[in-house]
This record gives sequence, C-alpha cells and structure tokens, in this order.
Amino acid sequence: MKITDVRFRQVSGSLPHADGEFWEERLIQPLDVYPEYRQRGRGEMQRVNDGHLAVSAIFIEIETDEGVTGLGGPINLDIAWIAHRQFRPFLIGENPLAVERLWDLMYRSAVHGRKGEAMFAISALDGALWDLKGKALGVPVHVLLGGPVRTEIPAYASALGYSLEPEKAHKVARELAEAGFRATKWFPRMGPVDGKAGMRKNLELAETLRDAVGPDVDIMLDAWMSWNVPYTLKMADLLEEVAPRWIEEPVLPDMIPQYAEIRAQSPVPTAGGEHEYTRWGMAQLLEAGAVDVLQPDTYWAGGVTELQKIYALASVYDIPVIPHGHSVPTNVQLMASQPVLMAPILEYLVKWNEVHQFFLKDKVKPVNGCITVPNRPGMGMELDPAVIEGDCYLSFTIS
Repeated sequence: MKITDVRFRQVSGSLPHADGEFWEERLIQPLDVYPEYRQRGRGEMQRVNDGHLAVSAIFIEIETDEGVTGLGGPINLDIAWIAHRQFRPFLIGENPLAVERLWDLMYRSAVHGRKGEAMFAISALDGALWDLKGKALGVPVHVLLGGPVRTEIPAYASALGYSLEPEKAHKVARELAEAGFRATKWFPRMGPVDGKAGMRKNLELAETLRDAVGPDVDIMLDAWMSWNVPYTLKMADLLEEVAPRWIEEPVLPDMIPQYAEIRAQSPVPTAGGEHEYTRWGMAQLLEAGAVDVLQPDTYWAGGVTELQKIYALASVYDIPVIPHGHSVPTNVQLMASQPVLMAPILEYLVKWNEVHQFFLKDKVKPVNGCITVPNRPGMGMELDPAVIEGDCYLSFTIS
C-alpha cells in the first residue's frame, strides 16, 4: 500500500443555534496585561439567520493506491498550508502503515518546527495516518495501541464560552452536574493587573461553582498562562477551602521553574502542558517536578504517535496525562489504550465540540458524564453529507 495523495477538504454548513451569542465569554489571555487587549470582545460567529450560525472546517484526507483513505482534522487554513507545503512531500509514495517512520521523517525535516504550528501540522497528519491504518486493518485505533483497557471513559465538562455572571454560571454548572459530569472546568477572567478586586471575582466564581455542584463534583480553574507566581499562590490560598481539583496553566509555558515553585508551595494541585510540545518538552516539566497533571494536546504536541511516548514517560513519574480536549474522537481512542490511573478522565469542551464535531456523522459525546469508546475502524470519523452545504478541495499555489 502506498500513499498517492494528501488533500485538504474544506466544508461549510449552518450550525443550529437559538437567539443570543454562542460565545458568551472568552478566557483570560496573556495579552490582557495590556489595557487595549484586555478590552477586546469575545468575537462571535456569523449568523446565517435567526436560528443558525455559519461554520466551516478543513479536513485532511490521505489517499492510497488501495482505496483506503485516512481522515484527520479539523484544522485551520494556516495548518493546512504547512502540512501541504512542508510535509506532504515526505508522505507521497510511502507506506501509510509505517507511522513511526513517517513521523520521524516529518520531525527530522522540521528542525525549526519542533514547537508551534509545524508540530500542529505533523500532529494532524499523524492522526489521519492512524485513522487510515485502523481502516486498512479493520480495527479501531485503540486496538492498534493495545486496548481497550476499558469501554467507557469519564469526561469532565469544560465550560469555555459560558457566561461568568454568578447566576448564569451557577445554573450551567448545576445543569452539568445533573447531566452526570463528575467534574467541570471554568475559565476565570481576572489576573494580576486586576488586583484584589479581581481576586475576589475569581473567588466568587469558584464559590458559585462549588455551591452549584456540591461537594462531590470536582471543579477546576484554567488561568490560561495569564497569572504569575505571587498571584497564583495568593489565589490558591483563597481557593483552598473550595477545594479545586487543580489550577491549570498559571504561568507562561516557558516558565518551568516558576511552575515548580507554584507546585511546591500551592495547597491546590497544578496542571499544565497544553502549550508544550513532544516528549522532550514534557520531559522538562516532569524532570522539574512542575505539574501534578500533564495536559499535552494530541493535535498539537505530536499526534498519537508522540502521545504514546509521553504517556510512557509520564508513567515513570506517576503523573497522569489528561490530554487537552482539541479532538475528542482522537483522545478517546488514545486514552482507551492507557492504564486507568494514567488516563483518569477526558476533557470535553461542551460548546467547542458543538462546532468541532459538527461535520462528523457519528459524534463522540458523553452520556451521563461518560463516553463510550467507539468500535468503528480507525478513529471512527466520517463526514456527514447531510450537514455539508459547501464542499471543495483546497488548491495551494505559491505566488
């Protein structure tokens, strides 16, 4: 079997959504230390009509001479361009089942792409290759990886995009708990530049969530790289009584010693690694004793091929790996092949998955807080013609 083409399919459609904004709130961002950036709005999706929003996505299709096609994505246009321009030549004519060789070819060709968008492209291509391999062999990816370890995985509800107004946040958090989620993560907007008043707002959010979900449902807070050491330690002291499961990404990714300092002093566990890349980046976090939970993104940190190595590495330190929730269909397959204590819970971004899985025929969604591991060949991903209104293959040219 040989790879004959790598194509990039752009689809569009209309996502049903009632009146009101889809993204009610945005997360804090490192740039918010500057007033002009802190005042930026949430951004909103284009409304097609009163009941629908415009959505589009790009998927990778890796084709072979035996008629088997691997599907990966969705990705954005920048990543598609890098995948086409930089990595497609290393795949054409190759054996698609040799995923380790293909990953190494792409990695070695990209010495300036060990982190960032080039690694995004490698990760997405790797996902399509694993989908292709599973389809060629007629088994789900988790079987190829040594699973299933279990047939159901608990999920936590990531509430990105929901309003942080106390009454609204209380209502949504309670609904998530009543839907069966045993954990929920929220994204406080206040940081060091907001002073003590901002700390009180963050504490109010955490107390609101705890009141809504009760003592038996975990809550987590994601600072999205936008705090610093003194602020995080003070917030952790204030939050201790609320008992968060973790504070996520309190500082910028390169501040590994500061991560370790926070972990050593904070009464609340520390999570991180979403914006780190490959086993070498994760090794630095682990060796420094920087995190209680490691959170590489499968579609950013190197793909399934690399995440297997990250899981093995983390197991030496007895640190669980809970991948960032960019691709639930891929993460489910990966986590179903890992020991339960190493992969205890899956991130499910509630609003994000309405968009991200919109074009998939068989969506991977939690029921009563758990996701059943799909048994379809490959990743179990297939596009749904019923929701595709626009459909084309991208043609890249160099001007």
